[in-house]
Amino acid sequence: MSTQDRPRRSVLYMPGANARAMEKSRTLPADALIFDLEDAVAPDAKVTARTQVIQAVEAGGYGKREIMIRTNGLNTPWGYDDLVAAAKAGANAILLPKVESAEVVRQAESVLLSHGAPSDLTIWCMMETPRGMLHAEEIVDASPRLGGLVMGTSDLAKDLQAQHTAMRLPLITALGLCMLAARAARISILDGVFLDLNDHEGFVDSCRQGAELGFDGKTLIHPKQLAAANEVFAPSDEELRLSRRIIQAYAEAEAEGKGVVLVDGKLIEKLHVDHAKRVVALAKAIAP
Repeated sequence: MSTQDRPRRSVLYMPGANARAMEKSRTLPADALIFDLEDAVAPDAKVTARTQVIQAVEAGGYGKREIMIRTNGLNTPWGYDDLVAAAKAGANAILLPKVESAEVVRQAESVLLSHGAPSDLTIWCMMETPRGMLHAEEIVDASPRLGGLVMGTSDLAKDLQAQHTAMRLPLITALGLCMLAARAARISILDGVFLDLNDHEGFVDSCRQGAELGFDGKTLIHPKQLAAANEVFAPSDEELRLSRRIIQAYAEAEAEGKGVVLVDGKLIEKLHVDHAKRVVALAKAIAP
């Protein structure tokens, strides 16, 4: 499975200053973990958090979970040292905060390269400002290392002076711009967090909306959100059965030289087969 196709249904933020939480995350059913050195860490704890995160990543034991390290920005006192420390720690990805231009990506890439980052260390970008939205296309093309985008909807709503609504209509334009950019560049994209831990129904609805919009998964702020995200962003049994039937029917039609393929009375084309293969691959990847 390619880097783009690996499961990212549930991507949990873990505060880098909380060593106990990072230890517990080795057993959580998350597809990916973001060890956070930025928003979740107070200024006077930044250096300690960096040390703890690097030690945790180097120690390993996270199984199939994808590990990302969210650094501080290069325009802060900690960003450069974060990148240097993370370059060879063994993480799968570096997540850059508040990316607004391709140049920011290239600067970070230069630091990583000059400090021995392996070729498979990807760079992800937090998309959380109006300027970032307007530059999404150039950002996704900034480097071959670009692995994906992460929506920072809380900061974005603040900057837009928009309200948090159930349907997120004030954010739809921004979500759409980033979705278009990510899919044009053939990289992954993750939906923003849902902040009300007491509103389970609202969280599930937010996951469903994210899946409908095309997001690969959702970023999360608490382990209690993992189960719902994993369920919503996974193929249903019905979808999986249909996908397998589509693949089989198309293969049989090709072998028999038939020009028209029908499944349940619906015309099947190669684009449907491609989608069906992605569904089957995802189901296989998340199978226990």
